[in-house]
Amino acid sequence: MSSEFPAATIIGYPRIGPRRELKKAVESYWAGTSTAADLERTTRELRLASYTRLTALGLGGTTSAIPASFSLYDQVLDTAVTFGAVPARFQDLYDGGRLGLDAYFTLARGDTGRQPLEMTKWFDTNYHYLVPEIGPDTPFTLANDWTLRQVTEAAEQGITVRPTLIGPVTFLLLSKAADEAPAGFNPLGRLDDLLPLYADLLGRLAAAGAEWVQLEEPALVVDQTVPAADVAGAVDTAYRFLTAATERPAVLVTTQYGSLGELLPVLAATGLDALHLDLFKGDLPSAADLAALGTTTLVAGVVDGHNIWKTDLAAVAGTLATLSGAAARVRVATSTSLQHVPHDVDDEPQLDAELRSWLAFADQKVAEVVTLSRLVDGLPAGSIDEEVSAASAILASRAAAAGVRRPEVRDRLAALTPSDFTRATYEERVAAQHAALRLPVLPTTTIGSFPQTAEVRSARARFHRGDLTAEQYTLLMREEIARVIALQEDLGFDVLVHGEPERNDMVQYFAENLDGFEVTVHGWVQSYGSRCTRPSILWGDVSRPRAITVLWAEYAQSLTDKPVKGMLTGPVTILAWSFVRDDQPLGETANQVALALRDEVADLESAGIRVIQVDEPALRELLPLRGALQADYLAWSVNSFRLATAGAAPATQIHTHLCYSEFGAVIDAIDGLDADVTSIEAARSRMEVVTDLQAQGFGRGVGPGVYDIHSPRIPTEDEMAELVEKAVRHVPARQVWVNPDCGLKTRGYAETTESLRNLVGAAARVREQL
Repeated sequence: MSSEFPAATIIGYPRIGPRRELKKAVESYWAGTSTAADLERTTRELRLASYTRLTALGLGGTTSAIPASFSLYDQVLDTAVTFGAVPARFQDLYDGGRLGLDAYFTLARGDTGRQPLEMTKWFDTNYHYLVPEIGPDTPFTLANDWTLRQVTEAAEQGITVRPTLIGPVTFLLLSKAADEAPAGFNPLGRLDDLLPLYADLLGRLAAAGAEWVQLEEPALVVDQTVPAADVAGAVDTAYRFLTAATERPAVLVTTQYGSLGELLPVLAATGLDALHLDLFKGDLPSAADLAALGTTTLVAGVVDGHNIWKTDLAAVAGTLATLSGAAARVRVATSTSLQHVPHDVDDEPQLDAELRSWLAFADQKVAEVVTLSRLVDGLPAGSIDEEVSAASAILASRAAAAGVRRPEVRDRLAALTPSDFTRATYEERVAAQHAALRLPVLPTTTIGSFPQTAEVRSARARFHRGDLTAEQYTLLMREEIARVIALQEDLGFDVLVHGEPERNDMVQYFAENLDGFEVTVHGWVQSYGSRCTRPSILWGDVSRPRAITVLWAEYAQSLTDKPVKGMLTGPVTILAWSFVRDDQPLGETANQVALALRDEVADLESAGIRVIQVDEPALRELLPLRGALQADYLAWSVNSFRLATAGAAPATQIHTHLCYSEFGAVIDAIDGLDADVTSIEAARSRMEVVTDLQAQGFGRGVGPGVYDIHSPRIPTEDEMAELVEKAVRHVPARQVWVNPDCGLKTRGYAETTESLRNLVGAAARVREQL
């Protein structure tokens, strides 16, 4: 407990590997082509390689500067499994009081007889975590020793790491009440039962040689539904209890993604050894709050862990000077874990050299932290003057670069009027769409993408390498589209999709076809489990040089008399799932993207497409964590969607799609989008969203998902019919659509075909009952 906290640290590091080694190893194990020993060997190599890399970048190997933040799937799941917080349906997975590898993955993915844990967004990021289910009788026990093993594994290599866990208050606040819990039960009420296990584990970590432990409490920067006094009481109880333990490592509490607000003095009074504050997204604390830290080390999160732009070192140096004058001891860190950014910008030599000079991926951010740490490590103020000058020159170069500001784009935005954001009334649109489409009650559709086979992926790769001509590639894609259309006709779907075989990713595909974007080759980040994405880089003003999707949609529509949906990604999601420019308000950037999409909508209509889906799965994701900031976000995000779609004729049916979020907070915004049909994730949560829809009086078409595509299990027709029946009990049947939760890109054709057959059968069964 007497160990001094290092001058430079990070809150976490990418765990997927520079070439997605973790994804490949985990999926190989799931497929049965490798063993548990193979998986352990690969993941051990990944962890040790990360420690070695971080040591080489300047984080000392023996000072606890390196966090042991690795996870096989998800950090919240890791904590649940560590403390045995397992729902009743999984209790048989215990083996001698332990939860092993297969049990861990069953909780994440489910199996034939049981659904996995629910999945939802991790704060305001594109990462998804698994939601623990806790009731008044959920047994807690130390059921897994992976955290301990990471400490001893590193020690064998001469490296002292800082083990990380989700803190007890955040863990319970992120949990949901188990199905069998009584009405009104809140998992936070189990805090007193959980704390002794945390203390026990801290003691074991100390015995294993851990000098510091990192307890992550990001839920403390969010406005909770739990009364603020109850949260403050839980924080006080938890950290007075844990810091009172005599046998423990020193405790660092991290608070990423925003400001602690009134909880800062509460935490400061508990005797913590170190407290991390996100000073990139959060506010600078008052001098009084900083003084209240006393001997607690302030770990200042001043390097943005959530985006990829180089740090303004001059501005941060000023912040550190202010902090050092008000707090007893200051250290330098990233604002969040670096799991949200790719590994190394030097891995992207194909990027324009000037653009690359503006960027900082994980390794570059570590170097920035190490540079800034000189200012709190006893060196003179001028010790980083050279680095500050270089950073300032890069910022100036970026501001003046061609394409960052384009007059024709800005003039078009300036000319917008309120009428550009408004369609005909919904009643007028319903009548026109009914006459044009003639759909049955409970119409069936899918969300957009179909499974991407090895042949499809190979064709795309060969085309980009130049091994296929444009004509050869187009023929192969048309063959796949024809197969997907024929399959949907055979299954009996009412509104079809072309399957999106030409798209590598729902955002990257548009980024590659819009001005103002660049894409990476190795810039992978983890979305959930083994799912990785490559966020595009939105660096300049956005416009559409040519039509993007029209030829594929037009061809698909030529194959069928049923309506085919044109498929677009919405402006908010393109922003949320890109590394977006930080030199202007997000609302301005969103409207630039919206105008490009508006042009695409017009071209789809001209090609005869009568249904157009503009996906906004990230609408909830960017919602500010504090209620006072949410109204402004909802205004510009909703308006950008309306700008993209308001030019559509009344007879054109506009769909949108949202997924994996708590929807109650944005239900009014969903209504404000003014889409004709909204499809929403609902299968894992067993249709919880329909009660929100009913309470709000949602009056437009809605498709609460009945097929969880993020799990390999095949839901039965009975199971999906039960979900449809629940939907029509809460929402008028004339408004309800039947669809999967999300796109089918990551699934295989065998499971997809059987699941979709069951979905159509479930819709037909309930339709007959009506």
